[in-house]
Amino acid sequence: MVRRAAIFLTVAFSCGVTPCARAADVPLFVDGQAQVVEAFSDATKWKRDALWVETEFDSDGDGKRDRMFVNVTRPAQTENGLKVASIYETSPYYAATASESPNFVWNPRHELDVEPPSHQGPPAIPFNPNKKRISNGLIAEWVPRGFAVVHSESPGTGLSQGVPTVGGINESLAPKAVIDWLNGRAKGFTQPDGGEEVVATWSTGKVGMTGTSYNGTLCLAAATTGVDGLAAIIPVAPNTSYYRYYRANGLVRHPGGYMGEDMDVLYQFIQSGDPAKRAWSDEKILKGELLAGIDRQTGDWNDFWEARDYWLQLDNVKVPTLLAHGLNDWNVMPSHSTHVHAELKKRGVPTKLFLHQGGHGGDPPFEVMNRWFTRYLCGVENGVESDAGALVVREGARRTAPTAYASWPNPEAKSVLLRPMAGGGEIGALAFDAAASDAKESLVDDVAKSGGELAKAASSPNRLLYALPKFSKPLHVSGTPKLRIRVAADKPAANLSVWLVSLPWNGGRNINADIVTRGWADPRNHASLASQESLEPGRFYDLVFDLEPDDQIIPAGEQLALMIFSSDRDFTLWPEAGTKLTVDLAGTSLELPVVGGQTALAEAVVPAPKSETQEVTPAGDPE
Repeated sequence: MVRRAAIFLTVAFSCGVTPCARAADVPLFVDGQAQVVEAFSDATKWKRDALWVETEFDSDGDGKRDRMFVNVTRPAQTENGLKVASIYETSPYYAATASESPNFVWNPRHELDVEPPSHQGPPAIPFNPNKKRISNGLIAEWVPRGFAVVHSESPGTGLSQGVPTVGGINESLAPKAVIDWLNGRAKGFTQPDGGEEVVATWSTGKVGMTGTSYNGTLCLAAATTGVDGLAAIIPVAPNTSYYRYYRANGLVRHPGGYMGEDMDVLYQFIQSGDPAKRAWSDEKILKGELLAGIDRQTGDWNDFWEARDYWLQLDNVKVPTLLAHGLNDWNVMPSHSTHVHAELKKRGVPTKLFLHQGGHGGDPPFEVMNRWFTRYLCGVENGVESDAGALVVREGARRTAPTAYASWPNPEAKSVLLRPMAGGGEIGALAFDAAASDAKESLVDDVAKSGGELAKAASSPNRLLYALPKFSKPLHVSGTPKLRIRVAADKPAANLSVWLVSLPWNGGRNINADIVTRGWADPRNHASLASQESLEPGRFYDLVFDLEPDDQIIPAGEQLALMIFSSDRDFTLWPEAGTKLTVDLAGTSLELPVVGGQTALAEAVVPAPKSETQEVTPAGDPE
């Protein structure tokens, strides 16, 4: 009883409970986590607010500040002096969304470096002006634990005013306004125009944001504003760079599962706001910004992409950030989270990383989220700062049972240099720092052949494949592989796709079988993402680029292989077959991050390579 009394005292101090609040009606924390409290658990007594929060911007050009539609669900005790922290999620998806028919996306079947054929937009999204509730997400988990749950619709979606901009500044400032309202710095109203003022008298001002995919992106977007009161965020599978979502090293690349999608398609998918504002928005935003800026002909980096890249805004992020991502997420690639995690660490921002072996989405275990929010929203000293810096769900393990590591990549991982040897038309060797071969090997592009077909083929004119010997013991890869490649084409433009695969190809036995990681690049951007040059047929160009990060234990009995090909039918544009790529093996190498480095890799392969192994310091990208 003494220990529990002490906990209540901590709660009363940290969460803003007034002296008149009864002990049974205040948040309870045990072992550093917020607990379900019976007094907060009766959903029929919860207070539910619907309001519009006024922002600092006018994105729809009507001369008035836009207002965001907001819902709040909070314990009944907040009507009687209890002040609570808020868990907040914002999204452009809460209202209806457009059809995902392939008729309303870009057709990838065309030659490279030509103006792509236009596409039609989807039917207008129905508008419901009488909607009262936004979402029931998060409520059942957090309100019984003594938090308010806040939802808001993004600009130009649902009942929120303004226009959708897909990464524009209003998408960062909209959640900032809601957080300002929770801190008494912005005004809320009972109506989208006029109305009575609504004040969050029950709010401590401490806010934690979470959400998956676009919703996770908006957590980071809000954090880049440096808004006071945003105390912690947990973005799950966030898109942290629109360029890197829709492009790859200068190449037009589509998100996995969404062939033909681009910024304009996403805009049309979420444009569910006031129909009276849509024509103006289409002219100003869709045509004037998105279609004018995306440049599907070259795929080059430009001012449009720079303005929508949160990687360039991380200096403003001070909020403790727990990132979660699937290592087999080919929609929002895992580099979106691993890069932000590494950069926030450099800046001294409290940050942790949760990685699992699945695909898109996947929250950290609830206990991990609870500790994060409890520490930073309620001030409970639960030692979360000293917890493991990274949690990785190992192969076959439940997502709720990750393995803890001091940091990520695995602190014991070291890069090992591997070089391809002649024979890639069938299966050539990957050798450890072998004497560079002077061989040059070619492939012929054929987008009709899937990556899986190419990887399982014993031989193929459409790819080059280089494999390590079969593993006699498991090999743990942890980190970001880097490829150096010297390549020539017989045409002025070509796709370049690279996979790391596990052989024998099993056709998707499980999510960790077959594909280890992937990467793509445009050889025309070998010198700069912002300026491509047409390829001189037959001339060799040097490229250096990262593949997607991974943390995977490849079992004994399998082989790790590097596959080089041209067009990837699941991700790149689809030019006519026939482009010839030639790879100079002497100028090509792979840096593979292996736990245990050269020793572990040498011990894992049978037979051992004839040459000595060599660890390398990861090379920097060319300027």
